[in-house]
Amino acid sequence: MSLVKRCRPRRTGGLPVLLAGTLALAVTGLAGGPASAAPEDTLHDLATAQGRYFGSATDNPELPDAAYAAKLGSEFGQITPGNSMKWDTVEPVRGQFDFTKGDVVTDFAAQHGQTVRGHTLVWHSQLPGWVGALPSSQVEAAMTDHITAEATHYRGKVNAWDVVNEPFNEDGTFRTSPFYNAMGKDYIAKALRAAHAADPDAKLYINDYNVEGKGAKSDALYALVSDLLDEGVPLDGVGMQAHLAIQYGFPYQMQANMQRFADLGLDVAVTELDVRMQLPADATKLATQSSYYAQVVDACLAVRRCVGITVWDYTDKYSWVPSTFPGEGAANLYDDNLAPKPAYAAVRTALGEEEDGGGDGGGPTPGTLKVQYRANDNAAGDNQIKPGLQLVNTGTASVSLPAVTIRYWFSGDNGASTYGSWCDWSPINCSTITHRVVAASSPKAGADRYLEVGFASGSLAAGASTGEMQLRLSKTDWSNFDESDDYSHGTGTTYADASKITVYVDGDLVWGIEP
Repeated sequence: MSLVKRCRPRRTGGLPVLLAGTLALAVTGLAGGPASAAPEDTLHDLATAQGRYFGSATDNPELPDAAYAAKLGSEFGQITPGNSMKWDTVEPVRGQFDFTKGDVVTDFAAQHGQTVRGHTLVWHSQLPGWVGALPSSQVEAAMTDHITAEATHYRGKVNAWDVVNEPFNEDGTFRTSPFYNAMGKDYIAKALRAAHAADPDAKLYINDYNVEGKGAKSDALYALVSDLLDEGVPLDGVGMQAHLAIQYGFPYQMQANMQRFADLGLDVAVTELDVRMQLPADATKLATQSSYYAQVVDACLAVRRCVGITVWDYTDKYSWVPSTFPGEGAANLYDDNLAPKPAYAAVRTALGEEEDGGGDGGGPTPGTLKVQYRANDNAAGDNQIKPGLQLVNTGTASVSLPAVTIRYWFSGDNGASTYGSWCDWSPINCSTITHRVVAASSPKAGADRYLEVGFASGSLAAGASTGEMQLRLSKTDWSNFDESDDYSHGTGTTYADASKITVYVDGDLVWGIEP
């Protein structure tokens, strides 16, 4: 993306790991006096226990904020400079290099025992004007000189580089840039070779956004890196930026997508994670955001070669989102006052509980199932309710479907108190899907009943989805509903995560928020 990117890898030096703080309560010592509670593990501590790192992006204008810098230096094990290593900052005039701002970031990391992800050597954006004005015949030399000078300067201070950033359009075609226009796709291999020659010890990545799930763009990236590896080009990993938004749904098969890159022998890193929403934030949106953050952690921990996660700054105070997406924000783990949000607790939980891998395989732990919804009827005032639902297993173990139930909450309004329900179509066969309308034990406005969906047989593999379940219900007198205020009702016509539709395993809530 165009603004600051932040992240940090695992601490590998001999400097002590600083902890985020101590618990607010004290315990009483044996002698009767108070004793301080043990320091709480940081996000990076928890990730390190799982063999990963947990980092944050940062940028120079933020570092003078003492409270911000203290949290940055203690909670995270890796940092990524958002802008201070980009071409327009480092080489504003051809052949004249200024590493001052980047040095501030690497010095900060060294003082706090952190590693640094270099960002970025070759990118179509934030280029000084002279690059675009070069004749095509001079672009390769300028690119190689820039990479060589910068990677050499930071050799030993940067352990991984986003060598090439955002090379693809959304449809999987190569993005035009001075580099592509001059060299075609070969600029990518040439950039990687130049970076390796300048710093043979640094891990080299290609980094892009909207490649977290399976689709045209990630397919194109997969084809590119496969070709590069076949050609012997030095490449160590792929970076998945993961700038997510709750209104667009969670990336399709993120874990499986990570795994296919890992199966090529590449590392995978989540490099710029944030989860934005349409403002104002509310409890439901924050709960969905928390689920997205936890699902990213789950996916990374399930793939052995996913080396770590970096958030694109840890606080809303310095988020790039509001200025880039008007009306959106609240994307980070901490709020504007540097206080942790629900997503922070969700990440801690995911990092601390992931290793059980689903226990004995009998059922999922909370957070391994989610439900997605779309409206299959655009008339909110007719005599039927038609939710489209699909159940997704985001965990690492298969789930026995007969243990699972889904509740779609609605209001019966006036008319008959008895109902009929139907499954019209599903790829898993409607004969395996059970459904009934149940009166809520604690009726609320917009939610005095729910359609309960279950399964007579089958299992749902890790990373798999049931696919669409086209459901329908009506009152026995066929009187009309008013769905506009129903708790679970939405107007989206494409499938998206639905936190107001709840999922249970053996009666325990594992997804969503009850009304």
